[in-house]
Amino acid sequence: MSIKRHPEDMGEAEITRYLSYLATDKHVSAATQNQALSALLFLYKKVLNKELDWIDDVVRAKVSRRLPVVLSQRQVRMILDSMTGINALIAKLLYGTGMRLMEGVRLRVKDIDFEMNQIIVRAGKGNKDRVTPLPHSLVPALREQITRVKRLHEADLAEGFGRVYLPFALDKKYPNAGIEFGWQYVFPSRQRSRDPVSGKIRRHHLDEKNIGRAIKNAARQNAIDKPVSSHTLRHCFATHLLERGYDIRTVQELLGHKDVKTTMIYTHVLNKGGRGVLSPLDA
Repeated sequence: MSIKRHPEDMGEAEITRYLSYLATDKHVSAATQNQALSALLFLYKKVLNKELDWIDDVVRAKVSRRLPVVLSQRQVRMILDSMTGINALIAKLLYGTGMRLMEGVRLRVKDIDFEMNQIIVRAGKGNKDRVTPLPHSLVPALREQITRVKRLHEADLAEGFGRVYLPFALDKKYPNAGIEFGWQYVFPSRQRSRDPVSGKIRRHHLDEKNIGRAIKNAARQNAIDKPVSSHTLRHCFATHLLERGYDIRTVQELLGHKDVKTTMIYTHVLNKGGRGVLSPLDA
């Protein structure tokens, strides 16, 4: 029976052995191993106030190279056409802009620019802003949705509410910004709820889980056997743009990728079969 020891009595050698064990015995992914390392570094530095020397000789988990799941344009259209209501509008927006699911549900009224035909994605992955095109076909539906949001916001204000959550402590710098219409969510929740942190009653955005389930159900209804999720629509956005001849750098900027190598993966799933090679059986 092994004797348990307090983390303070251990150090680099034990951490190295544990991380190597995760890779060699548990066969975890590189991301899981890195997450374990980050947690251990936080424990020692922030909790135990113990500095660690650089950890060497760790057996690194192999980085898996996975191709994204991509649907044909016909399959995407089948999914979108079989969806209804607000879930359909959000799904179309995700495919038409390349936004991630949380970027879509957190969209604010002020960030849809109808005059410039663009959407500004605020604080995306890596806390970066970016610009993506506003699909012309969604303009009427989005205008109608914003009109509904305005009526809802006015009703909230009349009842003494109407304040929305602001990121980065902006409510302290701009105390009245939280009740301004431009800061309201484009897709607000149907009911107000209590903020678990501040304790204030606010109207949050829609539950993203419902949207993800609606997309999966639509794929199932259309007998699409691929593992479809909301993120699949983002993959399709990128791949279909490349199929239409847009350059890789443009797609990289629209997706908000830091490195073009991340975007390059979509060149491997273009609608050309296996790397665009004609099978000898068909020659």
